[in-house]
Amino acid sequence: MIKKKPKLSRAEINERSRLLKRKKKHKGLPSGSRISPSNSASNEKTTVVSDPRVGSKKPIPLFVETTKVSNKAKNNISTVKPKKLPPELELQELENNPYLDELLDMIESDQKLTPKQQQDLDIMLDRIDELMNLLGYTESDENQRDELDTSEDIVSLLRKR
Repeated sequence: MIKKKPKLSRAEINERSRLLKRKKKHKGLPSGSRISPSNSASNEKTTVVSDPRVGSKKPIPLFVETTKVSNKAKNNISTVKPKKLPPELELQELENNPYLDELLDMIESDQKLTPKQQQDLDIMLDRIDELMNLLGYTESDENQRDELDTSEDIVSLLRKR
């Protein structure tokens, strides 16, 4: 025994559909609710919600800095700095330094050195002079040892340039 619903007339169907349409039309929030919140909500909450779309405040450099030192230059600078070694070992390390050998080869082949290379060379040669004076090696001792060799000392040759 199933109850049957009474059949509606065409006028009643149209009336119901107009009511449903009116209800659907007024569904949802009023327009502009994101921009201007309702007065009741603003009275309850006094805290300002930050906008999550705002990015980082970190300044972005507009120009590329050219003062950055490359890894090769860092390695060269570290060899130039005096180390906390006994003078004999430090002198031996400086004399066997491949960077110093490279710079001396460039000078012998009459190549121009960059100002940085020239500065490194001067620092290393000055340190070698200091260590030789500290250890008691003088030019007269070298001249006595190298009487057969008529060429001048490499350090003095480089100082003249």
